[in-house]
Amino acid sequence: MIMVMALALAGAVQGGVSSARAEDGGRQLLFYNHAYGVLDRETADAIEHSAFLRDFANFQVRTTTGAGGQTWTGRYLMGRETYIELFGTGDLPGKDGTLGATGMGVSTEREGDLAKVTARLRELGISDPVEFRQTRDFGDGVPVPWFDAVFTTDQYDLFGAWGMEYRPEYFADPRGNTEPAAHPGDVGRERYLSDGYRDHLMRDVTGIRLAVTARDLANTVPLLKAGGFAVRSLPGGGAVAQGGGTTLRLDAVPLDQVGLRQVEMSLNRPVSYRHEERIGHSALVVGPGSRAVWTFGEQDRPSRSG
Repeated sequence: MIMVMALALAGAVQGGVSSARAEDGGRQLLFYNHAYGVLDRETADAIEHSAFLRDFANFQVRTTTGAGGQTWTGRYLMGRETYIELFGTGDLPGKDGTLGATGMGVSTEREGDLAKVTARLRELGISDPVEFRQTRDFGDGVPVPWFDAVFTTDQYDLFGAWGMEYRPEYFADPRGNTEPAAHPGDVGRERYLSDGYRDHLMRDVTGIRLAVTARDLANTVPLLKAGGFAVRSLPGGGAVAQGGGTTLRLDAVPLDQVGLRQVEMSLNRPVSYRHEERIGHSALVVGPGSRAVWTFGEQDRPSRSG
């Protein structure tokens, strides 16, 4: 989901709960779902046409129609429970299409947990969380409820994070190609994503590193805490959040240095070799062992003069 698209359409959603229920304690409610990054055109095009990525991961390029008829075309590496979404400069409207723009969704596994996250946000001092319902149009012009989302604010520089919970209507629509519920109230990531990852080497995203502004970082930390992540500050103003098998690192940088920095992935099976694949201004290193690390180098940033 793209920040500016959602926030331009977001309206106040009534309802929810007024306080977190005591029996939830410190249970983790939100888990890394996906992140996106806007890359320079050379890198984005190299990713889109990479034969290596199509073999390495459940890779696809697709156009999605969301709420209000907004559309976006992304390059996706899909895992068992998590994924990464990549764009080129200008692929998205407004400032979300700016080089270095990023976003991240963290989602619930149990129906009703997003309301508890929203209540926790209020307890953490976010008095007016922004709530939004995203839809998806499969091509027939009839939007299907897709997921509910909550943001800490509608003000951001070039990064935003949102909590999300998939809707039962989406799981009920056969065009979503989702899996049956594993238990009552299952709205989890594994149910949402296909098992196509089994035919490739990539299994899941285990770490994500993003460079964001101090303001965007400050807006994100309450959401991660409300979701049950263990969050610790880093020297220089960054933060690391851990929980649910994925480590999230957010480095605080000036606006002209923001962007996707690194993605760590687990593999379906260990490999004995080390392979480095150069893809535009990025390097994907696979193995040895059961992990891969994709590092995004300095992008071709346009001159800010004039």
